[in-house]
Amino acid sequence: MEGFVKMNKDILNALRELEKEKGIDQEVVLEAIRTALETGYKKNFGKATNFSVEIDKENGEYKLYQAKTVVESVENNNLEISLEEAKTIDSKYELGDIVKFEIKPKKDFGRIAAQTARQVILQKIREAERESIFNEFYGRESDILTGVVQRENKGNIFVDLGKIEGILTVNEQIPGEVYRPGDRIKTVILEVKNTSKGASILLSRSHPNLVKRLFELEVPEIHDGIIEIYSIAREAGSRTKIAVFSHDPNVEPIGSCVGNKGIRVKNIIDEINQEKIDIIVYEKDPEKFIANSLGPAKIIKVRANEKEKTAVAVVPDNQLSLAIGKEGQNVRLAAKLTGWKIDIISESQESEQTGEEV
Repeated sequence: MEGFVKMNKDILNALRELEKEKGIDQEVVLEAIRTALETGYKKNFGKATNFSVEIDKENGEYKLYQAKTVVESVENNNLEISLEEAKTIDSKYELGDIVKFEIKPKKDFGRIAAQTARQVILQKIREAERESIFNEFYGRESDILTGVVQRENKGNIFVDLGKIEGILTVNEQIPGEVYRPGDRIKTVILEVKNTSKGASILLSRSHPNLVKRLFELEVPEIHDGIIEIYSIAREAGSRTKIAVFSHDPNVEPIGSCVGNKGIRVKNIIDEINQEKIDIIVYEKDPEKFIANSLGPAKIIKVRANEKEKTAVAVVPDNQLSLAIGKEGQNVRLAAKLTGWKIDIISESQESEQTGEEV
């Protein structure tokens, strides 16, 4: 082949633009093109493995080479060259050395080269975009996102997040909530995976972190760190308990979370499909904290065993069912919120136990 074969100038310009706009290393793309060209040539024109391509990154021109091993006696002209012939090229060649010959490409190889280069570039663009999206979302687990419901498939809801679709699986939906295409919903990121098809964003509307993030958005005192959320216990679609406390004695935590005329907490309830929310004050004293956690029931007293983290709460007889809650929900959420195992007994039951002990 005489001189260089020119690669499409548009392709070379495209490589430079890619490096500027998408941060795709030009060297990486050129190496991928070179490898693809070698593979393409061997596949279409030469079954031998001793062909290689070199690309001039300055002008986009490439050369095709065939490599031959220096041997004493040639058995395969495609793979070997005699020592005698090699020395006519360069007297320094010895047995075992590799001699590279520039060869003229087969007919149509220029067209194949251009197609291959374009395919590689498109592939690298897709890879870079997938990597960029993954990097944008990776490490943002529990962040809140607003998206638009796109479609439903086998119970899973696909949510448009702008650059990518997120998946809201059945288990991460609020029970009883209906999702219609076009609905704007808030979700939290549950998990970010990097798959062969790019980033996969798993979303949740049932996770306690959604309630936490909504309070951070709605209550400036929480966002600013004046009020702190100690813990959250949630049974999505039904009820949430949230324990808060204030770092400033002049700021009342429950009032701040509820807002003027209840507007702050109402906005959160509206966002989570009218789920009930109990806001309670966290106390360092476990007995006070447990008593608070069992609201709205009134608690007479709490006996706590710090070593075993178990507690017995005594309630008025007419408050027993309220303290336990429907199907045990109130005491169950209180236990989750506090991290204590809680038993509820009525005032009468306590009197009976005391009498038996006497």
